[in-house]
Amino acid sequence: MKEEKTYTSFAEFWPFYLREHSLPKTRALHYIGTTLVIAVALFAVWAGINSGNWWWLALMPIAGYFFAWVAHFTVEKNRPATFTYPMWSLAADFKMYWMWLTRRLDGELERAGVSK
Repeated sequence: MKEEKTYTSFAEFWPFYLREHSLPKTRALHYIGTTLVIAVALFAVWAGINSGNWWWLALMPIAGYFFAWVAHFTVEKNRPATFTYPMWSLAADFKMYWMWLTRRLDGELERAGVSK
């Protein structure tokens, strides 16, 4: 069995995260999930403020992880980094999403050794 490297900083983890998301379809499914998480969060806050009903917040992890895990298990065929590095994976997902939105992700992918 292959021994996994242990990451001790987010800066060290980030290139690994990008390599685990090397396929465009994997990243696209992550973007869908992250967009849904943001939409559900906004709606949940609106619903909570207006009706006191905060249960919509419970849908956030489902919205995000469903698409991410489908991507990892069926497209990328690897194990989600969330299982080993849950907080760094969450931060990296939002960083990847933001860099994609601002059109700065290609350079990061290249530095991490991910080819187009």
